Amino acid sequence: MRAVICESFDGPHALRVGEMPEPSLEAGQVQVDVHAAAVSFMDYLMVSGKYQMRPVTPFVPGTDGAGTVRAVGSGVSRFKPGDRVACSHWIGAYAETMVVPELKATPLPDGVDFVTGSTVIHAYRTALYALDQRASVRRGETVFVTGAAGGVGLAAVDVARHLGARVIAGVGSDDKIDFVMKHGATAAVNYRAEPLRERIKALTDGKGIDVCFDNVGGSVFAEMTRLMSWCGRLMPIGFAGGEIPSVPMNLPLLKNYSIVGVFTGAWAEKFPLESAATDARLMELVAAGQLHPHVSDVLPIERASDAMDAVANRTVRGRVVLRCRGEPGA
Repeated sequence: MRAVICESFDGPHALRVGEMPEPSLEAGQVQVDVHAAAVSFMDYLMVSGKYQMRPVTPFVPGTDGAGTVRAVGSGVSRFKPGDRVACSHWIGAYAETMVVPELKATPLPDGVDFVTGSTVIHAYRTALYALDQRASVRRGETVFVTGAAGGVGLAAVDVARHLGARVIAGVGSDDKIDFVMKHGATAAVNYRAEPLRERIKALTDGKGIDVCFDNVGGSVFAEMTRLMSWCGRLMPIGFAGGEIPSVPMNLPLLKNYSIVGVFTGAWAEKFPLESAATDARLMELVAAGQLHPHVSDVLPIERASDAMDAVANRTVRGRVVLRCRGEPGA
């Protein structure tokens, strides 16, 4: 099969497109002919050797794909050949064929095409798990999302809006402000150009943030430790800024706020049934027009390196998707 191949942890430019053996299908697994694969920051970290895990090389990167079921292993009851699905795994999506455990595939409802379907699970599962299950966001609360124009950040803006929160979007450049406002934010802050402390206080009448969904880490997270409201929830999601921050623990003590860790991949491994139910719920919300994934570009698989560079350099708005076999269809 044609696939993007990672032979060393030297970043996107060391990737190549070539032939790889098709992954073998085992009991409890689903074999999917992949039409579209979304590119994530996690994929970039994986091929750069900066993620928590390092697959054995050579491997095919890619967490999220969508396509049609070719075959199912023994014991699989939820799918049959020909079913349209989205699927997610640690690796394997940037290829013509992907094999995943049954509970890591979810049906694509009518009206959700392969391109859109490939963008949902990784980003929106992270957002929904964090905001709904971990933070228990309540209608009317104020949610601050950092890295809000990227894939996971924009999904968090969308999900927080859907849950009835007031969303303040944190971005790193002025050219992203209109974009996040059009996708559900009620206010936006450029934390590279504006004094974050003063802007957050002004936007919340001094109350602070109820829930912070932080993708960036570093100095932004450090500032947010002083800008949480009474009984707020500060959630580290990732560290796109490169620095893992520390917290003076007197700060959560003084305001009774919580620091709530969110590692959705580990949760999905530990609670696969709950994770599969979340994926199905998300697809139905997308099909009903209640959530709105945004795809900035669709590129051929040969441009996987370019797509990863764009994600790493934070020039992507929402998600960029790779075509893995022909034109992704409906």
